[in-house]
Amino acid sequence: MTFARMTQVARLFPALALLFFAAQASAQPDYQLEKVVELSRHGVRPPTPGNRREMEAATQRPWPIWRTRDGELTGHGYAAVVNKGRWEGDHYRQLGLLTAGCPQPQTIYVRASPLQRTRATAEALVDGAFPGCGVAIHHVAGDDDPLFQTDAFAATRSDPARQRAAVAATAGDLAARQRALQPAIQALKQAVCLSEARCALFDQPWQIRQSKSGKPYVAGLSVMASMAETLRLGWSENLPLSQIAWGNITRASQIGAILPLLTANYDLSNDVLYTAQKRGSILLDAMLKQIAGEDAAPNASWLLLVAHDTNIAMVRTLMGFSWTLPGYTRGNIPPGSSLVLERWRDNASSQRFLRLYFQAQSLDALRRLQPIDAAHPLLREEWRQADCRVTPVGTLCPLKSAVRALSQQIDQQAVTPVSYASP
Repeated sequence: MTFARMTQVARLFPALALLFFAAQASAQPDYQLEKVVELSRHGVRPPTPGNRREMEAATQRPWPIWRTRDGELTGHGYAAVVNKGRWEGDHYRQLGLLTAGCPQPQTIYVRASPLQRTRATAEALVDGAFPGCGVAIHHVAGDDDPLFQTDAFAATRSDPARQRAAVAATAGDLAARQRALQPAIQALKQAVCLSEARCALFDQPWQIRQSKSGKPYVAGLSVMASMAETLRLGWSENLPLSQIAWGNITRASQIGAILPLLTANYDLSNDVLYTAQKRGSILLDAMLKQIAGEDAAPNASWLLLVAHDTNIAMVRTLMGFSWTLPGYTRGNIPPGSSLVLERWRDNASSQRFLRLYFQAQSLDALRRLQPIDAAHPLLREEWRQADCRVTPVGTLCPLKSAVRALSQQIDQQAVTPVSYASP
C-alpha cells in the first residue's frame, strides 16, 4: 500500500469509527423497563350466593345455575386468564424484564386475596407466563388480608355515619340520576323481567340505605348493578344464549347497554372518596412505594397482586385515574383486567419514569377465549399529566412527580406497614 493510500485510510478511520459507534448506540433501546407492579381483578365467576338471592328476589324467578360453584373462578375464566398471562410473559421477555425459562425468586412475587377465585386467577396468570414452573402464590391464612379486605380491620374500617354522608353528598339528586339512567334500566328490565308485577323494583325510587354492618348502598341500583355484572360475566363465560337473560341478550352491544348501571353503582360505593381513602390507602401506598423503590421487600421485578374490582376501584379513585375502553362504560373493570405501573429508565440520562395504564380484553374476546397477539391486542388506556412524554414504549411520566401526584389523596392515618412474608 502506498503512503498516500495509507494516509487516506487513516483519515477515513475516525469517520468509520463514529459511524460504527453511532450504529451501536442506535441499536440500544432508549428506555429500559426495570419493574412492574400490577393489580389484577380475578377472572370470570358465577354470581356470589348473596347476589343470587337478591337478584332472584327482585325478579321473582330463579337465575341460571352455572357448572361452577357460585363465586368461584370457572374453567373458562381460568383459560382466559392463562391467555393474558402468556401474553404478559412473552411481552416482558421481549422488553428484557424477564429471561427465558422458569423465574428466579427475585423475578416475580405473587400475592392473592385469600378467596378461591383470586388465588385460582393468580395460578392461571403464572401458568400462562411461566408454564410448568410452579411459581408460588402467596396469601394470608384465613379470609381477610389487610391489603385487600380492609373493611375487616379497625384501623381501616370506615365510620358508618361519615360514609353514608359521603355517599349522599356524592349522589346529590338521586332521582335525577335514576331518570338519567332510564335507558339502561329499561334495557335490563326487558331482559330479565317476566312481567311488570314481578319486577316492581325497577320502578321504585332509589334510596340510600345501610346494611346491618353499617355499609351504605343505594337500594334499587345495587341489585340492578349485580344483575348487569352477572349478565356480563355470563357473556364472558360463553354461556349458551338461552342462559343469558333467558335468551333475551344475544349481542355484546346489549351487554354494553346495561353497563352504565355498574358505573353508577361504582360512583356511589367504592368510588366515593371517603370510602376509597379509608379502604384503599394502604394498597395504593404499598404499590407506589414498590414502584418507586422505597420498599425493599419483596425484591421482585414483577410484583403481581390479584384481588377484586372493588380494590381496583378504590385505588383508581385515589389516583384520580379513570378510563373508557371500547365496548365498556366509564371506569368499567372487566374480569381479568388489571391496573399496571411500570418503572422505566432513560438509558442516556438515567432518569426514571412511570408508565401507568389500565388494560382488559373485550367482551367478545373473553367469550371466544381469543389469544392475545398483535392482531388482537389488549384494550388499554394510559394515565398522563402535564409533564409526561409520549415515547415508543408508551406515555412516560417523571417518576417522582408522578408518584407525588398519585399519592395526594392517600390517608396516611390508614396506612400501616405491609408484610410480604410467606404464609
